[in-house]
Amino acid sequence: MQIEDAPTEKRYEKPEGERRGLIIVNTGDGKGKSTAAFGLALRAHGRGKAVKIYQFMKVPTARFGEHRMFEQIGIPIEGLGDGFSWKSQDLEHSAQLARDGWEKARATILSGEQFLVVLDEITYPLIYGWLPLEGVLQTLRDRPKDVHVVLTGRRCPEEIIELADTVTEMKLIKHAFKAGVPAQRGIED
Repeated sequence: MQIEDAPTEKRYEKPEGERRGLIIVNTGDGKGKSTAAFGLALRAHGRGKAVKIYQFMKVPTARFGEHRMFEQIGIPIEGLGDGFSWKSQDLEHSAQLARDGWEKARATILSGEQFLVVLDEITYPLIYGWLPLEGVLQTLRDRPKDVHVVLTGRRCPEEIIELADTVTEMKLIKHAFKAGVPAQRGIED
């Protein structure tokens, strides 16, 4: 490790631009994409802002740790899918669930009633061809001025990355699963 001097002066100037809703993308092969989005949801909720979370690959009855906590504090979270594709019994049904779920998410974004809308794992229905990319792009462009949208998932389409205001790529460096350690409740659920 290299030691460096702590900064003694601010390294940036305060932006002078207008505050507006942002498009934020968390993508990449590393862990933390959904977790980062959920952190933003908590931050917004803590400021009294309206938040809605849609999970495109989780089932509506999912009861992972985030579902239990968001239920306790009053952040609505809705599973729109039937699990990851390798668990699906009918991929056309999975695709239809994604399209139906997108219509809900689209209506929520365009209503302007939410400060923040999280589209968790939306990249998968996009890259599987279950959702038309142009419709998602158009909704992001047409959203009310003050609505923030966070999109998560691996292999985010370049067109969304280009449109986004902030993009973070989570990079996998090391993962316990590859060393034979199974997923653990409270850490990866």
